Amino acid sequence: MTNILVLHGPNLQLLGGRESEIYGADSLDAINQKLIDTARAQNIALTCFQSNSEAALLDKIAAAPEQKTAVIIFNPAAFTHTSIALRDALLAVAVPFIEVHLSNTQKRESFRHHSYFSDIAVGTITGFGALSYQLALQAAFGIVQN
Repeated sequence: MTNILVLHGPNLQLLGGRESEIYGADSLDAINQKLIDTARAQNIALTCFQSNSEAALLDKIAAAPEQKTAVIIFNPAAFTHTSIALRDALLAVAVPFIEVHLSNTQKRESFRHHSYFSDIAVGTITGFGALSYQLALQAAFGIVQN
């Protein structure tokens, strides 16, 4: 069975009650459940993991090849603009990944315009709220079919 890993970075556990004008009203649990249901309908195993800890995210990335992960969907959140360690881990494991953001980072503060991940991602999906994750999952399906 094909495995897809969804990683959520810091503060995303607060979705549903956090700045809904920027991030939308959906909770992280609701987003995850929709992803799991969509993947299950395609006979694909999907695991979701959120952490505020860079180290915990690094550990999940490092374990991805051993767990036969075909694609990673990754919302690095604030780590987007700061984490060379996560970038290096993704390069090291060479598992294709899609960068996801709920908000359009280019329409926000200038420090959010730079990503340490966009240039090494298969693609980046931003600005569609919770739909960004579903669009990324559809793209991941395309990757695993090729």
